Amino acid sequence: MILFNLRCGAGHEFEAWFRDGATYDAQAAAGEVGCPVCGDSHVAKAPMAPRIAKSRGEDRPRAVAAEVMQKLRELRRHVEQNAEHVGDRFAEEARRIHYGETERRDIYGEATDSEAEALAEEGIGFARIPWVPTGTN
Repeated sequence: MILFNLRCGAGHEFEAWFRDGATYDAQAAAGEVGCPVCGDSHVAKAPMAPRIAKSRGEDRPRAVAAEVMQKLRELRRHVEQNAEHVGDRFAEEARRIHYGETERRDIYGEATDSEAEALAEEGIGFARIPWVPTGTN
């Protein structure tokens, strides 16, 4: 497996794993690699620093966990800055948007497992993301 830093035409940078470089090339050429922010399928490899393995004595799992938490905090900030919080009315608002009863807009909020299952069964697109605390703890 290989990790590439990628950049879409709008300048969003993101990471993606591929079996090998040839797999990335084939998927990118077929338009199968899309930006998770805007959906643009015109992506290219972004400059990246090589990852050099550390000695066995270092606490790599802790470093990886910290990196994941930081990425999730960045995702939370992006959602909060670019979408409307609708709280526990998420399922209701998602339906209203899907069926054209209200203007299309990006929303976020809370839904129960059963509400999420019902939205999926209706073909209403949404994503569940871990909502991590904004602090550094």
